[in-house]
Amino acid sequence: MFALVDCNNFFVSAERVFRPDLRNRPVCVLSNNDGCIVALSNEAKAIGLKRGAPYFKVRDIINRHNVTIFSSNYSLYAGMSARVMRILTDRFFEVEIYSIDEAFINLEGDAPEVALQKMRELRRVISRWTGIPVSIGIAPTKTLAKAAGHFAKHFAGYKGVCLMDTDDKRRKALQMLPVNEVWGIGRQFRKKLEAAAIHTAWDFSQMSSSWVRHHFGITGLRTCQELQGIPCVESAEIETKKSICTSRSFGTVVTEKSELLASIVHFTTSCAQKLRKQSTVANIISIFIATDRFKTELPQYKQFATVKTLVATADTSELIVYARKMLDHIYRPGYQYKRAGVIVSGIVGDDAVQQNFFDDVQHREKRQQLFQAIDKINSADGGGTVQFAIQSNKESRWSSRREFVSKNYLSDVNDLLEVR
Repeated sequence: MFALVDCNNFFVSAERVFRPDLRNRPVCVLSNNDGCIVALSNEAKAIGLKRGAPYFKVRDIINRHNVTIFSSNYSLYAGMSARVMRILTDRFFEVEIYSIDEAFINLEGDAPEVALQKMRELRRVISRWTGIPVSIGIAPTKTLAKAAGHFAKHFAGYKGVCLMDTDDKRRKALQMLPVNEVWGIGRQFRKKLEAAAIHTAWDFSQMSSSWVRHHFGITGLRTCQELQGIPCVESAEIETKKSICTSRSFGTVVTEKSELLASIVHFTTSCAQKLRKQSTVANIISIFIATDRFKTELPQYKQFATVKTLVATADTSELIVYARKMLDHIYRPGYQYKRAGVIVSGIVGDDAVQQNFFDDVQHREKRQQLFQAIDKINSADGGGTVQFAIQSNKESRWSSRREFVSKNYLSDVNDLLEVR
């Protein structure tokens, strides 16, 4: 048996932990630059707001219904996620963290009723210790556990935990579940299924293996078999990315080269950290800068530059040197820059680095240990605890607009809650 633990409306729930006055009230969380709604409470959904809606288009509804708005506060969400996941890993031997708000637990060896009681207790502990409400689905496969989690979240009678342990329960649940709600079925996948008059998860599970494999390949076949109760999705290991991009539209336009450089350094640092997290290095680094294409009355300029490194690396300072030289080459004064970004590609494992006779970087192993230590500090104490000097006082000029951001209750001593 597998259990899927899913944090309900996670971004909203994390904000409500520190604002209990917002419980049972409509709340929305916005994307970068306060652009679109990325998370919303059930109360916000009830008044007609939807995920993905541009903030400026629904501002009247928000004001009319006194909806509370938050800018995205990813430091807070990461900290709350870590607390929830720590509870899982402390209590269970095999936990697979699937996303910031979801994790699978292997309950192999537990009878269905035992698994149900364990998950009810787990849900109670998570709520009491973190304040985050969760829904839990239990089933013989991960895909069915996701489906069970769907019913646990949307039907109050399950009290947050749905057990799908018999063929009869599986059939009834899948007949009620739209095919687009099945884990792994995206928009294009769904269109093909609906064209074949397949509208529910049960319809899909009844198709022959040969038909499914012919039309949807091995991935579709695995999904179909999982819906039939046959476990065939292995541990979702983190897939090594072929390229990593960090970019941003600035909250205000940037004109000075020093400010643009600060953003490029910040993005390069983020890319390097992501490389190290997946134990990889990059052979190629690219940067781009651009003005606001929507302001056609202003002079327009955009440029892209790429360079191949002498030796594949995830060394932040080394990548910054490459990025800075490229910015020197493509920067043009007199423009109002609105967007910039860094892309690293040509990614290979850090145990498969091809050396170069002309490499003049010394003590690579020690430098690797240095940045591993920095990553550890930033992970424990919050991103930016240790950073390059150029990042420390420039970010506010080019960072995303965050007009409604909450405090960093978990990572900034100045934002700690005061209890009187």
